[in-house]
Amino acid sequence: MAKDVLIDQVVSILQKAGFDVSERCNIRPGSFDIAARCGDVLILCKVLLNIDGLTEDTASEMRLLANWLSGTPLVIGAKTRDQMLEDNVIYMRYNIVSINPETLYDYFVEGITSFISASPGGLYVSIDGTALKEARLYNDMSLGSLAGAVGVSRRTISKYEEEGMSASIDVVLTLEEILNVELAKPIDILNPSFLVKKNQEKETKSEPKEKSKSAPKIRDLPAPVSPEAAEEYLRESKKKFESKDSNVHGHTHGHAHGHGNAPEQEMLSYISTIGFDVKETSQAPFKAISKDKQSVILTGVSNYNPTVIKRARLLSSISDVIQTESVFLINGTSKVKSVQNTVFIEKNELVKIHGPEELIEVIEERKAPEKTKK
Repeated sequence: MAKDVLIDQVVSILQKAGFDVSERCNIRPGSFDIAARCGDVLILCKVLLNIDGLTEDTASEMRLLANWLSGTPLVIGAKTRDQMLEDNVIYMRYNIVSINPETLYDYFVEGITSFISASPGGLYVSIDGTALKEARLYNDMSLGSLAGAVGVSRRTISKYEEEGMSASIDVVLTLEEILNVELAKPIDILNPSFLVKKNQEKETKSEPKEKSKSAPKIRDLPAPVSPEAAEEYLRESKKKFESKDSNVHGHTHGHAHGHGNAPEQEMLSYISTIGFDVKETSQAPFKAISKDKQSVILTGVSNYNPTVIKRARLLSSISDVIQTESVFLINGTSKVKSVQNTVFIEKNELVKIHGPEELIEVIEERKAPEKTKK
């Protein structure tokens, strides 16, 4: 199965489930392929033929983006290693739920909940420890007698009760038959908290002494400062922005605080200074997310060129689904004020904006004409 076919299948399932789905993000590497929203549910989907192709850096950015946008990261794939993914089985990759399209369909279209998770060694079911203990006491069985009937140790039964430890499918079925009670804990794909916790515990136990050198590729820019310091920064920024040497080359992945592309960092830092928290990205189709108490802005930075027009259309599609604003900060002159709902703001215009309210006003004014065209 080609990846394009798999993505089309995922999009079709989500649309059938009532989701609005964004255009595909053709950015490489990309932290997600599509964004989808249905009511309050927002998911950022990464589609891979083999879920083992998910890297730690990509997963880290997916989790951080989802957290920042109040959504859920989700990996959809066809296989792991040389085996096809099982239907209605939850796989975890870097603390992100990974499933096949059939499981996606069952959960969102049919409302079928999964109970089984895959771990090294096989398939397991998480046990409701409280329900197990109550049922054992109700049936007047000791830990030892229940353990003997199931064929496990007394300590294992104790762990099931105290820690809700996962067990093989056969063990859970045997326990349910003996105690005449449902013990399997359902897995909420949108909130797999106990699976994440278990996965983190396993990683901690197996973690080598030397920690991984890789770090999340999302960074916080400096937080907003005092009004006096902001005014001083605005004056200094204006001088820099008016320099004819400034140049931004598309979607450059420089580092903040004096590294990488200086004009790009200056514009993002300026957004921070006027009152936004700014998180910079490395694999998303936007350079940063800018957020204040009322608004979230997907923020790109670029020269004006044909490529930025295409990226602005993609950014509009994503922001429409995610329900945010979208802006491209343009280093130099822009020939347009907006593309669909993505607003273009030149650097010499940016320096005249002195607060979050003013920036939102500019965005609303410039995207309004686009809404009436059609």
